Amino acid sequence: MSKRLTLALALATLSAAAVAQSSSYPGVGRPATPKEVAAWDIDVRPDFKGLPKGSGSVAKGQDVWEAKCASCHGVFGEANEVFSPLVGGTTADDVKTGRVARLLDHSFPGRTTLMKVSTVSTLWDYINRAMPWTAPKSLTTEEVYSVTAYMLNMGGIVPDNFVLSDKTMAEAQARMPNRNGMTTDHAMWPGKGMGHNKPDVQAKACMTNCAPEAKVGSFLPDFARNNHGNLAEQNRMVGPQRGADTTQPEGTAPAKAAPAAAPKAADAGTAAALALINKHTCVACHGVESKLVGPGFREISKKMAGKADALEYLTSKIKVGGVGVWGQIPMPAQTLSDADARAIAQWIADGSKK
Repeated sequence: MSKRLTLALALATLSAAAVAQSSSYPGVGRPATPKEVAAWDIDVRPDFKGLPKGSGSVAKGQDVWEAKCASCHGVFGEANEVFSPLVGGTTADDVKTGRVARLLDHSFPGRTTLMKVSTVSTLWDYINRAMPWTAPKSLTTEEVYSVTAYMLNMGGIVPDNFVLSDKTMAEAQARMPNRNGMTTDHAMWPGKGMGHNKPDVQAKACMTNCAPEAKVGSFLPDFARNNHGNLAEQNRMVGPQRGADTTQPEGTAPAKAAPAAAPKAADAGTAAALALINKHTCVACHGVESKLVGPGFREISKKMAGKADALEYLTSKIKVGGVGVWGQIPMPAQTLSDADARAIAQWIADGSKK
């Protein structure tokens, strides 16, 4: 069945369902338009159905990678302390056999993406729909082809002059190191050739000769009862756990906690800045008080305190990115407006208040 016919049938089914729903619940729902369905119909299958026409070179992919990918995945795909490596662990022999030998080597220190993935369409599809992390679906078709080609090149799968396209995707697939690493011998799907083992779904629990249920208890001897401060004050006020009031003898009813003070309302500038750092996914790499991938906002505030050009400097760094000030993990250039960048910069310069 062709992809176009499949899409037409899907549209007809959606329309019929929506009409039926509208008749049952007047004023609720409507048929999806072809444009709306097409916006979701972006998956690429292992047989390359759904792959858009286009191409991208390894050289172009290196430029895109360094600008938009290296901040999380490393200059050579080795990644940083947050993400797992994408490249490494494959050999020229793996490219020939289609099976990654190191997947069977328990002493090898890790499993990279190129060691595990079996189909190049999986890489293309995921990069297209989910990357870069801070701006999913912002890559052009050429950039997706190029980044995929560069990643394959770093793994020694395609040569430096390779151009990946809808026409050459099968050529790249024929060189994937783990292309023969898939199995259908798990009975997960019905049909001929889909495995013969019956899956273990019986889940029969043993209900005889059961061991007695263990009971766990604890107590505090009097001489150590308050050695480390009042336990009742060392627990969060939410949840089921309540520490004993160790300032009182054992058996004393716990005192009721004083109601928590109402949080102070954030001023308009702070509220707007907090909304912006969430809108532009700044919090994916920066915590307010602590480092994630990049430094915490308050760390930056302390470093910039007292500097006359703090606002202009921070506005520029937010827009253009950079590397070397806080380590060797680069921050990519951001696509937010000048006004939004300046508002975030002002908030940081003012101390990154909550």
